[in-house]
Amino acid sequence: MRFVSRLKAFRCFEPITRLNRNVGTQNANPEITHFGFKNVTVKEKPKKVNEVFDRVAGNYDLMNDVMSAGIHRLWKDRLITVLNPCDKTKLLDCAGGTGDISFRFIKRVKLQHDCPEPNVTVCDINPNMLEVGKRRAETQNLHLKWVCCSADDLCFPGASFNAYTIAFGIRNCTHIDKVLKEAYRVLEPGGRFLCLEFSEVENPYLRNLYNTYSFQVIPVMGEVISGDWKSYQYLAESIRKFPSRSQFSQMMRDAGFQNVSCESLTFGVCSIHSGFKL
Repeated sequence: MRFVSRLKAFRCFEPITRLNRNVGTQNANPEITHFGFKNVTVKEKPKKVNEVFDRVAGNYDLMNDVMSAGIHRLWKDRLITVLNPCDKTKLLDCAGGTGDISFRFIKRVKLQHDCPEPNVTVCDINPNMLEVGKRRAETQNLHLKWVCCSADDLCFPGASFNAYTIAFGIRNCTHIDKVLKEAYRVLEPGGRFLCLEFSEVENPYLRNLYNTYSFQVIPVMGEVISGDWKSYQYLAESIRKFPSRSQFSQMMRDAGFQNVSCESLTFGVCSIHSGFKL
């Protein structure tokens, strides 16, 4: 009964065109930001995002597989291929939570460069996500550093790393511009920034299908698998509030990155953004 009542009440059955009008809206008040399609204060958002990931941490990897039909694994593999790490790569995997990117990095470096202990640090603001990652690392006998801190206020000295990745995490940050500036600060000259993030599907027919799936299917999956409708509603909404590919590329340039580029994946469902500190 609880599931049925929530299904009837949920706004996902509003016309998709109405939902699209919320995309990219900005609030002129610097003290107000967005949490999905809702306006909240800048101080409130980190707490609300933390609450979401507290709830989803236990089923985060399972839900990624279910929601993307496993395609997220290919996107992450592609990110590591683009990074093309070597035994000298010092990686900061920001918003790295359960370790998906870091584990791929370690296995790639060990396989291709016979490096016994690749240099990787996982940083995430949510302790529960880090705990899931630590348990996964133990079962795979992988050794890496785990640090709990915010991406927009990193606890590392400048020029500490020569590679920085952030996968499906930056859109949840309150101050994306500060995250980019911190990424630039902690990278060595010549270091590379790579961001894997959802973006807008370009084909209008596919975009309508994708929107329908996002708002009418994903929250239902969240309810069935995790007993958590609202968190997955927020995650679907947060994708629509993220800057466009061109806007984000300009934000990277504003933070100081050069040779900025963007690779679109799976009809534009997500993109890999690349930039260098030169």
